[in-house]
Amino acid sequence: MKWILGALLLFLTSLVQAQHAYWAAPYDSLKQAARRQTSDTARVRTLVHLLDVTELTELRRRQDAVPLLNELLRANQRAQLLDDAPYRELRSGLVLWLEGQQLGQAMEAMHRAVTLFDQAQHPVPRLLIDLAPLYNQLQQSEQRLTYFNQKLNEYQLHKNYQNLAACYLVQGGSYRHRGDHNRAISCYLHAADLFAKFDHKLQANELIVAGSAYADWGNNQKALAYMQQAVELENRHHINDLQRFYTLLAISRLYVHYQDYAKAGQFADQALEFAKNSPATKAEYTAYALVQQSSVLLQLKQPQQARPLLQRAQHIADSLRMPITGRPGEFALDDTWARYYEQQHDYDKAEIRWQQAYQKATVAKYNMLRPQYLQQLIRLYDKQGQPAEAQVYTRIYLNLIDTMNVRQGAHHVAQYEGERQERTRLAQIADLRQAQAVQAVRIQQRNTLLIVAGVAIVLISGLGVLAYRQLQIKRRALAQLRQAQNQLVQSEKWAFVGELSAGIAHELQNPLNFMKKFAEVSTTMVDGMHQQGQVSDTGLEQEILQGLKQNLQEISQHGMRASSIIRGMLDHSRAGTGQRVATDLNELATENLHLAYESQQAQQPQFKARLSMELAPDLPLVSVVPQDMGRVLLNLCTNAFYAVEQRRQAEPETYVPTISVSTRQQPGSIEIRVRDNGGGMTPEVQQKVFKPFFTTKPIGEGTGLGLSLSHDIVKAHGGTLLVESREGEYTEFVVQLPV
Repeated sequence: MKWILGALLLFLTSLVQAQHAYWAAPYDSLKQAARRQTSDTARVRTLVHLLDVTELTELRRRQDAVPLLNELLRANQRAQLLDDAPYRELRSGLVLWLEGQQLGQAMEAMHRAVTLFDQAQHPVPRLLIDLAPLYNQLQQSEQRLTYFNQKLNEYQLHKNYQNLAACYLVQGGSYRHRGDHNRAISCYLHAADLFAKFDHKLQANELIVAGSAYADWGNNQKALAYMQQAVELENRHHINDLQRFYTLLAISRLYVHYQDYAKAGQFADQALEFAKNSPATKAEYTAYALVQQSSVLLQLKQPQQARPLLQRAQHIADSLRMPITGRPGEFALDDTWARYYEQQHDYDKAEIRWQQAYQKATVAKYNMLRPQYLQQLIRLYDKQGQPAEAQVYTRIYLNLIDTMNVRQGAHHVAQYEGERQERTRLAQIADLRQAQAVQAVRIQQRNTLLIVAGVAIVLISGLGVLAYRQLQIKRRALAQLRQAQNQLVQSEKWAFVGELSAGIAHELQNPLNFMKKFAEVSTTMVDGMHQQGQVSDTGLEQEILQGLKQNLQEISQHGMRASSIIRGMLDHSRAGTGQRVATDLNELATENLHLAYESQQAQQPQFKARLSMELAPDLPLVSVVPQDMGRVLLNLCTNAFYAVEQRRQAEPETYVPTISVSTRQQPGSIEIRVRDNGGGMTPEVQQKVFKPFFTTKPIGEGTGLGLSLSHDIVKAHGGTLLVESREGEYTEFVVQLPV
């Protein structure tokens, strides 16, 4: 499962990286690649890619795009790779735009191109962004706002996030020109989040623009934070083209707001250096940087140094007919000239420049600039003692501010209502999606898929449970098979040992029987000699016969002990050869305890002992060989009775012999304990107690095979036999058997 998730994550990451690589492809490299390609199919694909990343806001790029489109249409006519209708409309719009005479028709052609691209599901974010300057040339700010609102809703519905990002970008500019900073910043940040999915350069651009808008709105702290994010993004992704110019210029303007003119000058100088890196926009962006440098110098009260920079900027602006705003923001050339003339006390020229700036902002409907220009004119007329002119512009200013104040007040409310408005708009989009999803066929398909998926899940789950149960059954069967194999091996081993022991016992038993018989006969003969008077009364003969009789008795006793050992060996050899059955250990323990007690009383009728039984009532049946396990328990109980009898003889008055047998269930095992309060064992005896032929009983009373046999039987059942004892207090044997 982990490797599947890893592979999926790797696949999704590669898709994201491919998106970024596509939109970040260098324009010049693609253009050179298209020239080298000989295949029409490859050339068409490369030209499509090249046109996707072309920024038509630049005049030179628009001029280059027309021959590229012609080449694309010719190559596609031969290759028939794609529907070229959108590219034909795009070419028509660009030609009209370049001619500059029929801009309305150019806009219509561009709109048709966008519609055809949408129908082909081909994202064109840069083309949408490039419609903004054409709207500006037509001075159709309201139409621009309406068109992009419509496209924004459409792209949200179809989840076209590339085109959606472009719409947010353009709408942010529209709201900013109206002085609606709140909605402008919201659009910029929406665009930045969407551009993060496929274009880091435009993402950084939107962060910069959002920061600039915050600076215009008076929130310098927010402005600096977003600009720092943009710088980090550019450094991380090695963005060093014109986007870095926009960033440096915006930061320089921000430091002017902070009145940190040293840093403002440093960033303006860096912006000028970056402006030189783009041949297509070198002159235009150089003019922006020169104006910013001049503005910083004027803040430092250095008008003489600012003048040559302004003259250079003016020359470039006149030659290119630069508007009052562009991609880098406000082109404040008239504003900066006016400030220069005021510092030179040339108020007539300053008035002219302020008037020009105000007129350009009014014509372009840049409401965000008009109030500040009106303020400067009012201040200038008041300073020159021209109350009539000051009153006229004050009235204009107040009317404008009243309108903007209403908007600004609404926006302050929107700060609180922003999320609600966003949710409302998202709910409208959800309603549109739901309306499409209401179609009966799609609902039926979805339900069918859900049912099939549910049935599949149930079947797979059932198969999984069945497979698991089969696995458990097979595991249990395998365990039983291994147990049976072990039992078979043990049975064969014990059978072999039994045969061998039986043979040895048979061979030894006959000589022992003869030896015992001859010893008994010889003893009888010696006794007969005494009775018949065949023995003289001399002391030597009496002593010899008495010694002979004693030796014969010793031979008989040792023969009996050897016979007992042989019987023990036969019992040892027969252990483990029976069949295991489910056995009630409580019943088995009770039976053998009473059997041992009766045996002890048969040998010593006066023997009495206290018996204690602590048997677990819910003890499960255990698979054992009942005869073997009964022999173990009988042996342990017999030894316990022997131990208490020995102590009773040593302490006849105060001692009460006590034997206790207990059973209990432990995790994974059954435990049987046989405890006596006899004389106990020394540590040395405990270490040897399970060794064959080791005994502490007198000769003739024990063979030393009982505990060894018991230990082997318990071990053959997979259990353990342990002893716990304290000398002079107790001895306890613990049998542990696996369940």
